[in-house]
Amino acid sequence: MVKLETVKKPWTPERKKDLLVDMIIYFILTIIALTCILPFIHVFSKSISTESYVIANKVFLLPKGPTLSAYKKIFSDHSILRSMYVSIVVTVTFTLLGMIITICAAYPLSRKNLRGRGILSFIFLFTMYFSGGIIPEYLLMNQLHLLDTWWVLILPLAFSAYNLLIMKTTFENSISDSLIESARIDGASHFRILGSIVIPLSKPILATISLFYAVGRWNAYQDALFYIKKNTDLRPLQLKLYYLVVAASESFQLENVSVTMTNPEVLKASCVMFATIPIICIYPFIQKYFVQGTMIGAVKE
Repeated sequence: MVKLETVKKPWTPERKKDLLVDMIIYFILTIIALTCILPFIHVFSKSISTESYVIANKVFLLPKGPTLSAYKKIFSDHSILRSMYVSIVVTVTFTLLGMIITICAAYPLSRKNLRGRGILSFIFLFTMYFSGGIIPEYLLMNQLHLLDTWWVLILPLAFSAYNLLIMKTTFENSISDSLIESARIDGASHFRILGSIVIPLSKPILATISLFYAVGRWNAYQDALFYIKKNTDLRPLQLKLYYLVVAASESFQLENVSVTMTNPEVLKASCVMFATIPIICIYPFIQKYFVQGTMIGAVKE
């Protein structure tokens, strides 16, 4: 048998320079990754630590005196579970409605034979930089009788011009005009083309935009803070978390459970984890589509 000897490349100045640049890049990426991961680990450690250790500021990255008492208090309070239910229903409905509107708007704007598509695209782009403001929006919701209803959390933000432009660019770059024309010659309508050709070929961008809509709605609380006043049963989880975080009193009162503590940091941390874990569980399943969709939608050939 003939042994193959590995040929080592000489350490030229160019190779040393490339290695140094790679080490610097890896170091910077490691620092950025740690700034994202370490706070999450810190909050998780606080959420399962004994309260006395948290009050003494002895919990950093590893939990001290592990306990699930804070999570038991959360699950024993029906108001937080109700807020979780509201957030799930609103997020799912909001994402489905937003995707339908965005797809139906992006497809015609991506066709070059649409008259006035440049003006329409500019109108959508204009809304990204200028808006009416919070007060006109509140007055509009009041006149439409949407305050303290489910739809006030769904309809106002169900369309994003930014997501529309990303999907429009993807349709223009990834869907060939000749493919659309051949389908039209065969007698296919635009709805048939959209359902049988465009959507199946655009799974990465669809997953990406769906993630944008879902995460954006799940993390939003400002609109609920303004629009949900009387009907407290419609408060989403993030708004419930907001009221918890801003609470400065030494005693925090849940709706059905009285929690007396010198420092509510443990309960705050457990609520943060309770609101964050659902999104973290969903993201790994669409990560590959998210990366592909972002690249396709951002780079124009």
